[in-house]
Amino acid sequence: MFSEKHKAAGVAYPQGFKAAGVRAGIKKSGNLDVALIYTEKVAVVAGVFTQNQVAAAPVHVSKVVVGTGLAHAVVANAGCANACTGEQGLHDAEKMAEIAAQELNCRADDVIVASTGVIGVNLDMAKMEAGIKNAVKELSKDGSVNAGNAIITTDTYSKACATELEIGGKEVRLGAIAKGSGMIMPNMATMLCFITTDVDIDQKLLQEALSEITEISFNMLTVDGDTSTNDMVVVLANGAAGNVKITEKNADYVKFYAALKEMCIELAKRIAADGEGATKFITINVHGAKNFADAKKVGMAVANSLLVKTSLFGEDSNWGRVICAVGYSGVKINPDKVTIKYGGIPVYANGIGVKFNAEDMKKILSAKDIIIDIELENGAANATIWTCDTSFLYIKINADYTT
Repeated sequence: MFSEKHKAAGVAYPQGFKAAGVRAGIKKSGNLDVALIYTEKVAVVAGVFTQNQVAAAPVHVSKVVVGTGLAHAVVANAGCANACTGEQGLHDAEKMAEIAAQELNCRADDVIVASTGVIGVNLDMAKMEAGIKNAVKELSKDGSVNAGNAIITTDTYSKACATELEIGGKEVRLGAIAKGSGMIMPNMATMLCFITTDVDIDQKLLQEALSEITEISFNMLTVDGDTSTNDMVVVLANGAAGNVKITEKNADYVKFYAALKEMCIELAKRIAADGEGATKFITINVHGAKNFADAKKVGMAVANSLLVKTSLFGEDSNWGRVICAVGYSGVKINPDKVTIKYGGIPVYANGIGVKFNAEDMKKILSAKDIIIDIELENGAANATIWTCDTSFLYIKINADYTT
């Protein structure tokens, strides 16, 4: 669905959107660090935010914007999280919106703000102001790549995609940029994700769709079990496609919902695969749970187990660590009914290990992508979790993060 042809267009692919990414000197590296996304035609907006009680200043400001239901722009920076910065931090986040609004000739409460980087550091507002003003000048239909690169921190690349579908005889486009690599754990994953679309849709329906989809996409991945202070996923829909406005859960809504869901799942997978220091992308499928919550709990216990994650880094078929995590997940199970498979090969069943061909297992564990299936035989509910291995590089990245 997501062709390379439109990926570079990203958030500027839908009609009426422009983007930019510039250097403001906020990142120590000197790389791009201020991003701007803009639609001249006001958009309805939906958002889902971190559930960490220590939420960053931009989260508080952006929640207010989403509460109005409308937005014209997103301004974001990397290199400083503006979290745990008190009243000054809140003032700085509000000032980001005010500067952008003044330059774009819109209202400050129509500007989403976001930050990512080191916690406990104040923004350099002189650099930020210059960066925002420069980004406004650089806005273009070709600006999504720079915008995506301006929000990454320890990511090895910016996650971006774009697609289109037909709704009511009109071409509707969606585009996105996202970042996330470490401090990844619901709810949500530590990430910034900005999605744009030119569909015409009721704001409440858009919010409902995003909230539901987040639960089965961004809330189903983990890298290290930490929930960030700054997470947010935001969707702007400006209606420029000209479709008959979606005001109910009809066939048009179902089509749009499916496209948005697929995009969010794709981005979630990319974030998991690009986890800090990752060498493996791991999919954990839990089958036969009593309910979805149980399936997710089991999957997350396995996905967050450092013993499981390090064994997969070492390409070691230590299934004992998996069944151990299943057992302490907090979900009631019968160990004799649980089956565990690596790449489709059973390694545990009927309460004991299953003999397998060592060469076949070696091929599975030496691959970049690894699938673990866990059958509980407790019910009919399923869940899929995405994660990665834990390598030596993860420790190095996080040991040196502020120095």
